[in-house]
Parts: sequence; structure tokens; C-alpha cells
Amino acid sequence: MMMDQTDIKQTSNRVLSNPLIKISSLTLRNDMIGYAFVLPWIIGLLVFRFYPIVASFYYSFTEYSVLQPARWRGLQNYQEMFTQDPLIWQSVYNTLYYTLISVPLGLLLALLLALLMNQAIRGIGFYRTIYFLPSLVPPVAGTLLWLLILDPGNGLMNVGLEALGLPRLGWFKSPVWSKPALILMSLWGVGAAALIFLGGLQEIPKVFYEAAEIDGANALQRLRWITLPLLSPVIFFNLIIGIINSFQVFTSAFIAGGSAGGGFGGGGTIGGPLGSMLMYMLLLYRNAFRYFQLGYASAMAVFLFLVLIIITLALIKTSEVWVYYEADQRR
Repeated sequence: MMMDQTDIKQTSNRVLSNPLIKISSLTLRNDMIGYAFVLPWIIGLLVFRFYPIVASFYYSFTEYSVLQPARWRGLQNYQEMFTQDPLIWQSVYNTLYYTLISVPLGLLLALLLALLMNQAIRGIGFYRTIYFLPSLVPPVAGTLLWLLILDPGNGLMNVGLEALGLPRLGWFKSPVWSKPALILMSLWGVGAAALIFLGGLQEIPKVFYEAAEIDGANALQRLRWITLPLLSPVIFFNLIIGIINSFQVFTSAFIAGGSAGGGFGGGGTIGGPLGSMLMYMLLLYRNAFRYFQLGYASAMAVFLFLVLIIITLALIKTSEVWVYYEADQRR
């Protein structure tokens, strides 16, 4: 049975006047506005993040030098990296040495600073600003400053050691002390992690400390049984960020290595005396932009990416044992 034009018009009006349809139309409009605002970020993510990752993965299987088209060579880059390049293992050793010492020291110092900045004393805002300011210094400027402080001749650190009756150290010019010097320099920027710790400390309810004091717990016991467990999610976050950043250390090693020389030429890409500061990212940069072996450098980047993924997943798995989440009903 066919509907006349009057029935069709009435049905159309009823449909259009349906509040559900109006709500859906308004929701779609709001969604489109939201997508329009985030579109520049999405484009930037795809162009500057996603595309380079995919391109690096592809070029890791090729021989590519920018000046010539990429030539497919399969797994040869990876085979050469693991079996024919001794500098790979030297850079891995240097990077692991740096990570295993700098990350725990950085977390400990950041936590101590956060505990100090969490005190209710007069002018605490000024002290928080002072502790955070070094992390705002550009990496190049910070490294140049530390080159002056750790100068083997008249550096402030060696002057202080000599005043204490201790021998002067070679720091960046010594293959023994160059990596400890980099680690010491890395502690310069713990202010950001300290602020994150501070935020976590201020989220801990004061009633827990009050109840512990009534029960006779001292400051160390309150730190052990209240602060650290409730702060474990923040420790976990700073740990992952610290490991990722330490595996990608570049600027400080590049500048310090260039200043130290090492007698081989090549500036900072050599990695200081006897390659003692040849970090993994420094070697990657050297292969990519000094030798223009972009295919080989891409294989190194993919390997680093996979290693960081494995470490992060392993830490997430172990977090089930030592990280406390108040909202997690399983605990």
C-alpha cells in the first residue's frame, strides 16, 4: 500500500523531531569538532613518528646511503651487526655500564630530593624551583658547563679533591673515569623526576603517617612501610623512563667525547679516549651520518627498539610483584 505525500511528510517530521536523532547529530558534530582540533597532532604523529618507524624497519633490510636507491640485502645488516662489528659490543657494554649505575643513582637522588621538598618549611617553593632549574638547562649548555667543572687541570671538582688531600682525576680525558663522569653529569637533571616523586608523595594520605606515629613507628619505618609501597607506581614510572633515556644517551657523550679527543680524530663520534664513551646511540649516529650506512644504522635502531620493548614488558610483568595500586582489588 503506497503512502501519499501527506503521510510521508508527517513521518519525516516525526523522525526529525525524535530526540535520539537530535542527540546523535549533536554528538557527531562534537566528535567532528574534536577530531578537527587533534588533526594536526595526528598528522604530526603519522609523519614524524609512525612513518620513520616503518621506514627504519624497511631500510634495516637494505643497503641505503641516501645518494643511491635502497638495495635489498635481507638479514645481512643484522648478521654483520652481531658477528662482524666489534664496536657494537663495545657500545653495548658502555651503554649498559651507564644504565646500570646512572638509573639507580638518579632514582635514589630524585627520591631524596622529593622527600626534602615535601617538608613543610618556610620558602619551600623557592627550594623546589632551585632543585628543578638544572633540568631546564639545554643539554649542550649543561655538558659544556660540566666540561669546565670536570676539567683535569683547573676544574672545580679537581680543585676540591686536591683541597681534601685526594689525587686529581682525568675525568673525560681518562678511559677509566670518563663513564663515571658521564654518570655524575646525568645526576644534574634529576629535578624532573624529583618533581614527579613529589607529586606522588603529596598524594599519600597523612592519616597513614599519623596512625603509624601513634603505633610507635619511627621515620625510617614509616618510609619503609608507608612511603615506598604507596610510592611504588611512581618509582615504576620513573624507572622505565630512566632506562629508556639512558639507553638513548647521546648529547653528553658526543660533546664530551669530542672535547676529550682520544687521538683518533673524528670528534665526538669516536667516543672519547679509547672509545670509553662510545654509547650505542653515538655509534648509530656515526654509521648513519658519518659513513652514510643508513641501512645498517636502521638495523641498529630496530634492534634498540626491540630491546627496549622487551625490557619494558619484563618490568611490567615484574611490577605485579612489587608495585602497589590502591584501586587494584587483587591486592
